[in-house]
Amino acid sequence: MSIIDTILTAIVEGLTEFLPISSTGHMILLNAVLGNGEDEFTKTFEVVIQLGAIMAIVLLYARRFITQWDIYAKLLVAFLPAAVLGFLFHDFIKEKLFNHWVVAISLIVGGVVLILLDRIIKPKEETPEELTNISYKQSLLIGCFQCLAMVPGVSRAAATIIGGMFNGLSKKSAAEFSFLLAIPTMFAASGYDLLKFEGTISGGQWTMIGIGFVIAFLTALLAVKWFVKLLEKHGFTGFGWYRIAIGLLFLIFAYYHL
Repeated sequence: MSIIDTILTAIVEGLTEFLPISSTGHMILLNAVLGNGEDEFTKTFEVVIQLGAIMAIVLLYARRFITQWDIYAKLLVAFLPAAVLGFLFHDFIKEKLFNHWVVAISLIVGGVVLILLDRIIKPKEETPEELTNISYKQSLLIGCFQCLAMVPGVSRAAATIIGGMFNGLSKKSAAEFSFLLAIPTMFAASGYDLLKFEGTISGGQWTMIGIGFVIAFLTALLAVKWFVKLLEKHGFTGFGWYRIAIGLLFLIFAYYHL
C-alpha cells in the first residue's frame, strides 16, 4: 500500500462504517480499483482503522455510557446473536461470501429496501427518553437484524437501523442505537481478526496504520454527525439510490474483470 492508498482507504472506512451503504462493499471495490491484494498487512490495516472509526463513537456517546449503566446490558443482549453466529460461521462467510457478486446483489437489494422503508414506515417523532427506555426484547430483535449484515454488502448500519425502526424506534434513535451497538460488535470482530494475524509489521507499516487510524477516526466523527441530521430531514431514499448505483458499478466491474 502506498501513502495515497492508506489515506484513501482510511477516508472510505471512516465515511462508510456507520452509514447504511456497506463499508465492506466499498472497501472491496476500493481495493480492486487501487489494485491492493489480500495480503496479511492489508487485511490487518483494514481491521485496525475500523477501531479508529469505533473510537469516534466512543467519544461522541461517552456521556451516555457514563450516565446510563443499563445501556451496557441492552447492548450485550443485542450483540449476542451476531456473536454466536459470527463465531460459528466466520470462516465460511469469509471464504464463500466475500466476492463481488454477493456484494453487488446485497447493495442493490438493500437499496430497494431503504427506498421502500421511507414509504412503508410512517415517520415517528423522537422522545427524549426513547433510547434510554428501549426494552431488552427490542434490543434482542435489533441484534437479530444485525445478523443479516454478515452477508457482505448488506451493511451492519442499515440492518440495525431498519431493525430498530421495525421495533418502534424513531429514525434518530434507531441510528444512535446502531452506532452504540457497533462498539461491542466491531471490537469483537476486529479483535478476532487480529488474533488470527500471523504476519509481521515493519516500522513503516506501523506509521501507515497510525495515519489510517487517525484519519478513520476523524472522518467517522464527521460522518456520524452529518448522517443523523441528514436522516432526520431526508430519510433513507438518497442512500437507497446510492446503494443501487454502487451495486450496478460492482456488477459492471465483476463482469469485465472476473
